[in-house]
Amino acid sequence: MKAQRVSLWLVAAMVFLWSVRARGLRRCLISMDIHPVEETFQEIKKTIQAKDTFQNVTILSTSETLHSIKPSDVCCMTKNLLAFYVDRVFKDHQELNPQILRKISSIANSFLYMHKALQRCQAQRQCHCREAATNATRIIHDNYDQLEVRSAAIKSLGELDVLLAWIDKNHQGTLVA
Repeated sequence: MKAQRVSLWLVAAMVFLWSVRARGLRRCLISMDIHPVEETFQEIKKTIQAKDTFQNVTILSTSETLHSIKPSDVCCMTKNLLAFYVDRVFKDHQELNPQILRKISSIANSFLYMHKALQRCQAQRQCHCREAATNATRIIHDNYDQLEVRSAAIKSLGELDVLLAWIDKNHQGTLVA
């Protein structure tokens, strides 16, 4: 009887700890609606992709990097990708068309907002970076570094739909304030 009670208690404790961990991971996900960002990108997608001179090269899409990310690594990977776009892609891109530049700036501001929210989660130790997320981020940086800076920025901007779809898929129904 005591062994049965101890077993039941251990199972209950494991379920409780797992649910607390799962809720902790979910708290660190995207805290804004990504659809306006997707719409803004759709307005400039053709213009950006028309500037891409390396049609057979990809930075995000063909690498199975994003598709192999486990749920426990989504927070970290999202934070790393947002940082990559904010710190490198948006800064490296040089846009002469003021209308396109405004839309890119709007997307960059949204990315910065999301990135800061995920940084706060990481500071609270709710967004853990495991080796898989670090390796996946390194692959994307290596792909970017293989191209000349301006070409890499155009290529990465042209692949925003891949990143936005991945974020949308991995952060569905997890909006928090």
